[in-house]
Amino acid sequence: MYVYIIQSVVNHSFYTGMTSDIEKRILEHNSGKGSYTKKFMPWKLVYFEVCENRIAARKREKYLKTTEGKISVLKKG
Repeated sequence: MYVYIIQSVVNHSFYTGMTSDIEKRILEHNSGKGSYTKKFMPWKLVYFEVCENRIAARKREKYLKTTEGKISVLKKG
């Protein structure tokens, strides 16, 4: 499983999610398949990490959706 953060090229907002196929999921975001993300296309991948399983990915996703979580990973890059 992957946890990822994408950023809108239009308004620079962030979206955090999880998926088993990161390439396919980014393509879905950029083709308007998500109700939130279609408003701010296109998106670029700014961070991802691999998690052991769905439970670990969900826990990490929840953390990354917090302000502290976003700051902790985005200041690295």
